[in-house]
Formats: sequence, C-alpha cells, structure tokens
Amino acid sequence: MNTTRSQELYAKANLYTPGGVHSATRNVEPHLVFTRGEGAYIYDADGNKYLDYQAAFGPYILGHNHPYVNNKVIEAISRTDMFGVGSTDLEIILSEKIVKHVPSADQVLLCNSGSEATYHAIRLSRAVTKRNKIIKFQGCYHGWHDYVARNMLSAWDMIGKRDPGSAGMLDDAIDNTLVCTYNDLEDVERTLKANEGEVAAIIIEPIPHNIGCIMPQPGFLEGLRSLCDANGTILIFDEVITGFRHSIGGYQQVAGVTPDLTTMGKAMANGYPIAAIAGKKELMERFNTKPGGDCWFAGTYNGHAVGTAASIATIELMENEPVHEHIFRLGEKMRSGLREIHNRLDMDVFVAGFGSVFTTYFMNFEPKHYAELQHNDADFYVKYRHKLIERGIYKMPMNIKRNHVSYSHTDEDIDHTLDVIETVLKEMLNK
Repeated sequence: MNTTRSQELYAKANLYTPGGVHSATRNVEPHLVFTRGEGAYIYDADGNKYLDYQAAFGPYILGHNHPYVNNKVIEAISRTDMFGVGSTDLEIILSEKIVKHVPSADQVLLCNSGSEATYHAIRLSRAVTKRNKIIKFQGCYHGWHDYVARNMLSAWDMIGKRDPGSAGMLDDAIDNTLVCTYNDLEDVERTLKANEGEVAAIIIEPIPHNIGCIMPQPGFLEGLRSLCDANGTILIFDEVITGFRHSIGGYQQVAGVTPDLTTMGKAMANGYPIAAIAGKKELMERFNTKPGGDCWFAGTYNGHAVGTAASIATIELMENEPVHEHIFRLGEKMRSGLREIHNRLDMDVFVAGFGSVFTTYFMNFEPKHYAELQHNDADFYVKYRHKLIERGIYKMPMNIKRNHVSYSHTDEDIDHTLDVIETVLKEMLNK
C-alpha cells in the first residue's frame, strides 16, 4: 500500500499544527490523510480505499456523505444559517423529535459537542442538588473538561487511584469526581454512603464504549436508578455514543431504565456537528434559557442550521426506513462470523458487541469492567488492526477500540471483511 502523498501531507501538517492532528486520539500510525468518504468507504490522499468501521468514533450510522442528509443540509443553508436571536423552525422540529423518541426527554437543549452536553448536565445537577461531588466509572469517557477527565484509559497500576487525564486540571474538580467500578453496585453504594449527602450526580455510559463494548450486567442500571432515587442523586446517562445508534430512543429505551438527564451527539446527525442535553422538565427549566432559570446555558453556534437539518434528516430516516434492523442484523452477522473464525483457528478469545458495534478482546473471558481488560493482548490487538488496514479494512489501530457498522454496509462488505480477517489471523498465528 503506497502512502507517499499522505506522508508528505502529514509532514506539512506538523509545520502548522502540534502533532499534525486536531484531536489527540487521531495521532495514530499509519499517519494517513483522508480526502473523501462515500457510504461505507473512506479514501486517503494516495487513492487507497478502505472499508470503514471506525466511523469517526461512531457518528456515521448511515454512512459517509449520505445523500438524503446532505441534501437536507444544502436545502437548509440555502435559506437560513444562524441568527443569534430567537429560535428557528429547524430547532423546534428537532427538539420535538428528540422529546418524542427519547424516554427521559421532557425538554431538550441543543449544543455542539458531547463534552459541552456533559458539562451542562453536571453543572445543572450541582445547581439542583446544591452538592459538589459526582460519581463516574473507571474507563468511561465523558469529554475533555475537568469535571470528568480523570480515570479514563488509566495505566493498569492507576486504576481506582487519583488519575487526572491532563496537566492543568483544577484539583477541586479532580477531587470532587469520585471513581467507581462499572457493574459493581456495592462499590457505588459504599461510595454514596462514604459521601452521604454530597453526591450531586452519577454519570455513566450505559454501555462503556470508550473501552470497546462492556455490557451492563442484569440489574446494574436498574440498581443505579434505585440508588440515585434513595440518595437524592441525579442519574445522567451519557448516550453520546449509544443514543440513536442502539435505538431511536437510545439505550435507555432498550434497557427500560430512564435517567434524569441524557446527553446525546454523534449518531444523531450522521457526522455533522451537534449535541444535546435532555431531561425532566423540572430540571431543564432551571437553565436560564427560560426566564428565571439560574443555571447558565449559552453558545453562539447552538442550534445551527447545518447540525439541526442533518439531525432531522437522520432521525427521519430512522423513522421511515429499517436502519436499526439493517445495522443490527449486519452487526450480529459480523460477530457470529468472527466467532466461527476463532473456533476454526482454535483461538480462545471473546467477541463483544451490541447492535451495530463489535470488537474482539484477545482474552479468554468476558470482561465486566475496565480492570479486567488488562488481560487483553494489546500488542496483538493493535498489530492485527494494522494488518487489516494494509488490506483495506479500517479499524482504529488503538487498543480496546470499538468498530461500527453503518446503514451503507452490505452483506458483501461483511463477507469480504470476514475473509480478510481470517487471512490476517492465519498469517499472525502461522496457520
């Protein structure tokens, strides 16, 4: 695979940008410069074509450059853009759709990124409860801000310890964020008791997709709901990844557990920038978008025509076409095919996933929380993905990262991917 042009452009990018990329997790080898995306495929500057399962960390539920979404965006920006006062018809239509479909959404506010949404959710929780502390879970990711940027992809010897994710974070923010073990209700209950009357919110990825796909064990999410009710604590589901991808109503609809607040993004607009926070009316009306509200909410680009039009179009397709049926079927076909390959090759590994998401952990049991992922063979995991990229299958070449199927993927794409995977694994195992 020739990547000469990508390497030239990457060297140029480094002259003007630290590291040559505009988000830290994009700095991976091979250093490719992408120039086009269409359906299930992405293309680099050298013309190499890749079957894409990275999906920009999940937004592309329909596929790249989906014509229905793009046309709706073009139509919207031909008549409107951004006004900075009042509301737009697009904002009203989108908000109504979110309230219609998401169980926790009595009302909704639009913003631009998942990090913004989780920031607002946590600040609102503190305003409502008059408490300072929050609980998050080891390995979960909720954005780049100080409130939550700790104990994400921690080194194994830092699990459960004080592990801020960045220099420059405020000590008060770090120490007011408590860290629990996912799928461990007893740990959460102990933490609440040890900080009685001090915990404003529990924030959780209902499925921790930041670390691949670890499923909630029976009763875990229900138990969090009960603990929050008993302790006057607000339950926040961070559905920036799971929302709209796992159901038009989010994973909360699948699980039958309704949080107090929900954050959404990524798949809600098929790659266009937008996010949202939704929740109970009595909570949402504390935002000062309603006169008399005391919790600040503002943003110049909130509700921009591009993101709102894209999100309306994406949700319309989910309403009118078998989007979830298709991606769930292909997701299961991929997972089943992987298990068959591993059995044929006598590999004792665990294929994880839900709906359209999948990954293979190179370990011999199902992980229940982040600490157990240290048993995954990280070197093999990343080397395997590099070899797939060389053969035109793009999975993010980082340890414990999930893959995504889109509405543009076909049965033939899955069959081809499985063939390539078996070839690569045979090569790596010398079989």
